[in-house]
Amino acid sequence: MSLFLDSFWRAVAYCLHPRVIFLSLLPLLLLILAAGGLGYFFWDDAVNNVFLWLESSEWLASFTRWLQDMGMAGLKNALAPLLIIFAVTPLLVVVVLLFVALLMTPALVNLVGRRRFPALERKHGASFLRGALWSFGSMLLAVVALVVSIPLWLIPPLILLLPPLIWGWLTYRVMTFDALADHASEDERRRVFRGHRRWLLLMGIATGYLGAAPSVVWASGWFFAAAFPILIPVAIWIYTLVFAFSSLWFTHYCLAVLAQMRQHEQAPAVPAAAQPQLLP
Repeated sequence: MSLFLDSFWRAVAYCLHPRVIFLSLLPLLLLILAAGGLGYFFWDDAVNNVFLWLESSEWLASFTRWLQDMGMAGLKNALAPLLIIFAVTPLLVVVVLLFVALLMTPALVNLVGRRRFPALERKHGASFLRGALWSFGSMLLAVVALVVSIPLWLIPPLILLLPPLIWGWLTYRVMTFDALADHASEDERRRVFRGHRRWLLLMGIATGYLGAAPSVVWASGWFFAAAFPILIPVAIWIYTLVFAFSSLWFTHYCLAVLAQMRQHEQAPAVPAAAQPQLLP
């Protein structure tokens, strides 16, 4: 428990580090650049095509006529741009977050290793390819579990329990592997997984519930269309900050466990002659 709480507070403190703050803001910068580039080259054509599609659809034409009758004719002209924004933003967000995740995790592991565990030997127990396959396999299993469990979501309490549990399991597997990939050998990584599975899974579940916070902001952005340009970047930033905190929490915990494990193994054994002898 002490290591669990110590790693938690260290992760919170590291979130205030300038490098972590920059990494959390990086998705916003990339999203702005990507959206600006796509808008510069494709915006006018996309708006015209969507507008023609709206005019050619009978039920959408009826909807726009209803808007005109209600005195909201201006909303008709804004409908095409809003549809494009709603359609393209999720794709941009997923691509940007995946790109940042590939950059952020190694950077955070290096930050913790350099500042807190400079003497900890790096045994490079897993390659980048093996880590990618591990993450892909774990994600595939999590998606299958989510799909299979969907009928159980109709039971009110389970919809609040099953998805965070599944994503917590996924987070625990991926984050633990990434935290130990560079420093631990394959045998050491297996021992950490086996000996600390309960605490690591609890950390994964906790960060799984934290990951629901950006979804609330995201949903608000879809509901309040006028606030969409503001709420969605805020949701992206919160999501990235939660990701950074999760990675830091697992890294502090796993590297501390690894350091204790090696220190215990390297402790000199007590000579037999120095051990107390029991009298018959």
